This record gives sequence, C-alpha cells and structure tokens, in this order.
Amino acid sequence: MIQAIFAVFKKDLYLELRTRYAINTLLAFTGAALLLILFTLRAEQLDPTPRSGLVWIVILFAAMAGMARSFVAEADQKTWPLLRLNANPTDVYTGKLIYNFLFLLTLNLFTFTLYLFMLGMGVVNFFYLVTGIVFGALGLAAVTTMTSAMISRADRRGAVFSVLSIPLLVPLLLILTRVTRVALVEGTDPAALNDVMALVGYAGVTITTGIILFDFIWDE
Repeated sequence: MIQAIFAVFKKDLYLELRTRYAINTLLAFTGAALLLILFTLRAEQLDPTPRSGLVWIVILFAAMAGMARSFVAEADQKTWPLLRLNANPTDVYTGKLIYNFLFLLTLNLFTFTLYLFMLGMGVVNFFYLVTGIVFGALGLAAVTTMTSAMISRADRRGAVFSVLSIPLLVPLLLILTRVTRVALVEGTDPAALNDVMALVGYAGVTITTGIILFDFIWDE
C-alpha cells in the first residue's frame, strides 16, 4: 500500500517538476492578486480583522485555478486504465491527496509570507498561525481532490469544479478566518481552541468522505 501511494505521489510530483505548469500559474496568480489587494483595495488601511481574512480569499481562488487538474489530467492523458491496473482506489486517492496537500501547503506558506510582508503585519500567536496554515492546506486538499475526481470525466470541468468546491469550502474559510484573526490580531482566545478542533474535524470528515466516494467513482 505504501509503495503504491508513493508511486502515485512520485508520478504527480515528477510531472509537475517537468512542466511546472501549476506552480508557475498559481504563484503568478497569487502575486497578482496580492498586488491588486494592496493597491486597489488599499488593504493596509483596513482594520486588522478583515485584513487577516483577505489572505484566504486569495488562497481559495488560487486553489480553484490550479487544483482541478488533479484527476482531470488523468482523464485527458488517458492514464486511468494504467492506474486501475497498478493500484487500488484508496492508494490512488491517498497518493493524490498527499501531493495536493504538500502543494497547497507550499502555496499557503508563500502567500502568507508575501502577504504579511506587503501589508506590514506581525504574527501575535504562531501556534494558531501554523495550525491554520497546515489544516487549511489539508482541508483544501481534501475537498479539491474529491471534487476533481468527481468532475474528471464531465464536460465544462472548470465551472463544475468551482460550483462543487466553493459551497464545501465556505465552512472551512469561516473557521480559518477566525483562527487567523487570533493569530494575527488577538493573540489569545479560549474559544479559538474550538475552531482548532473544528479544523481537525473538518479535515477528517472530508478525507473520509473523499475515500468513500472515490470507490464509486473508480468503478464507473
């Protein structure tokens, strides 16, 4: 199982390193979006609370722009039969999930670093910031991997991907905004521990749901 998961992960990583399509697209999109927020919305003049939530809007749309290709590329390149011959559905889904998580974690770190630098914001509580970045990436990866598998053989995949993903990600974004506000503005808040547990629960539920649904998608 571990060998199969690693093989799927290594394949996606090798393809990305060879083309650098997704990473270049998302980094360019993120940089442009942050510049737009800084100069058009004058984000540095906003109150700290809305400033702490804007970064997740940028990350959300960056994820929408690049993560749909997780399983769509398999359908476009006609590699579904190869995966079916060499791995079971759980291994394929888990390998894709790990790759997407590490990819989005890198995107989150890049976006937060650039965002905090451009807006001149400091970090008040590193625990909540790290928790938000890590579990935010995990939640985003779980939802985008699942929806990418669902729409991989559909027409107009980009539109369907966004329609399916955004409603599922609204609860995650609300929780992440509160956790980020504590990390960047408030510093300590006993109620924020409930949000941390909600992040863990959200990631667990979406990962489990994705594994269960992917078994049905795999058999179609």
